Amino acid sequence: MSVTRADAKKRVVLPGVEPGDVFDVRRQEDEQYVLVRLQRPRATSGKSRAACIEAMRRSPLRLALSWEQLRRDTREP
Repeated sequence: MSVTRADAKKRVVLPGVEPGDVFDVRRQEDEQYVLVRLQRPRATSGKSRAACIEAMRRSPLRLALSWEQLRRDTREP
C-alpha cells in the first residue's frame, strides 16, 4: 500500500489514473474514502452552426415584440 498526501488544494495523485477519468467518491463513517472509477463519458460532438441556427429558429422562446416596440416600452420618457 502506498501513502500519499493531499496538497494545499486538497488534491491527491492516484497511480494508474488518466486525465479525464471519472470517480464516484464515497465517504464512510470511519473517515475512509472509497473511490469507484466510473466509465469515461464519451466525447460528444458539438452541433454545427447550421444546426444551432435551426434550433434557435424553432425555439418557442422568441420575443413577440419588435425591437422598436421594445425600445419604446423600456426607455424612460
